[in-house]
Amino acid sequence: MLIAGQAPGLRVHESGLPFNDASGDRLRQWLSVDRAAFYDQRNFAIVPMGFCFPGYDRHGSDLPPRSECAPLWRQRAMDAMPQIELVLAVGHYAQRWHLGTDCPKSMTETVRNWQRYAKRNSGISVLPLPHPSWRNTGWLRRHPWFEAELLPFLRERVQALTI
Repeated sequence: MLIAGQAPGLRVHESGLPFNDASGDRLRQWLSVDRAAFYDQRNFAIVPMGFCFPGYDRHGSDLPPRSECAPLWRQRAMDAMPQIELVLAVGHYAQRWHLGTDCPKSMTETVRNWQRYAKRNSGISVLPLPHPSWRNTGWLRRHPWFEAELLPFLRERVQALTI
């Protein structure tokens, strides 16, 4: 499984360990895995759309991944991982790259239509997820179908693919 995140936040950038924060705790809860399984490279490849912390905007939020990163190396990284069966596209930047022209403009619409991408017959399945940040707590409350419908499917797939 590939976890395609956005770009590291400052704390993660400084620690060098992806999802080593509250967002990672929430993501592991969604996946129903512990830290050992999550960081086991036989289970998950964690490859963000940008490798460096992009900085903050004027409101104190993380900036999006730098625009030159994914076009420069993303396809080469994917080509180096032919064993990937499932991509967890965390956030709209990852969703747009992995779904291409099939990706709606709205992250909510993309995640709401998760079944369309998760059961592809050929190639890699993509499961779009919102970012597990605390900033999305309101989004999660407004969209109870995420927990009721998508998370059980996600956990089942993760269990089937986890060593």
